[in-house]
Amino acid sequence: MTLRLENVVLKLPGFTLRIDAALTAPVTGLSGVSGSGKTTLLEMIAGLRRPEEGRILLGDEVLTDVRARLYHPPEKRGIGYVPQDLGLFPHLCAGANLRFGFRRELNDETLPGRVVDVLQLSELLSRPITQLSGGEKQRVAIGRALLARPRLLLLDEPLTGLDDALKERVLAHVRTVVDEFRVPVVYVSHSQAELAALGGEAYFLHQGQLDRQPE
Repeated sequence: MTLRLENVVLKLPGFTLRIDAALTAPVTGLSGVSGSGKTTLLEMIAGLRRPEEGRILLGDEVLTDVRARLYHPPEKRGIGYVPQDLGLFPHLCAGANLRFGFRRELNDETLPGRVVDVLQLSELLSRPITQLSGGEKQRVAIGRALLARPRLLLLDEPLTGLDDALKERVLAHVRTVVDEFRVPVVYVSHSQAELAALGGEAYFLHQGQLDRQPE
């Protein structure tokens, strides 16, 4: 499924994002220095921030059209987003956070078990979020996003704080999601090794422009 950003413009302190791109790969890696607008770009795609100009389309569906004053709310976009602050509910246990993302109407009762196994969450399900480590919280956040069976998955530095062995397992699961469920992923990371492990196309955000990295 193609994600199109058509002449998307947003002024930020010190520079202006100007994005005109069609992302067609199953996995799109996005890197750039801190403050280059990577998170802002994900937020515009997810519907959490509005551009000043342009359109955003997922497949044939228009999600944002500034000129037409069309803005689909985040919950109507079919996009899973794992932000850097994770967005977990601190008053719920890990299992309840996961269940919040699960859409039973999709009739895939095996999905929760697979997500729990791959991310090694079984021993965490009854524990309060406030009693989890940073890496454990990240695993729960990734699992919740996957349980919503999104049409597009946005991951903003999802492996920060995880050990190398768990990083490999999580990356393998992301690849499985792409292959089995045909869910495209936009994956933000400072780690070129992570982006290389996922494959796909790689882009670099610099001075407000989105440039394709050479293979």
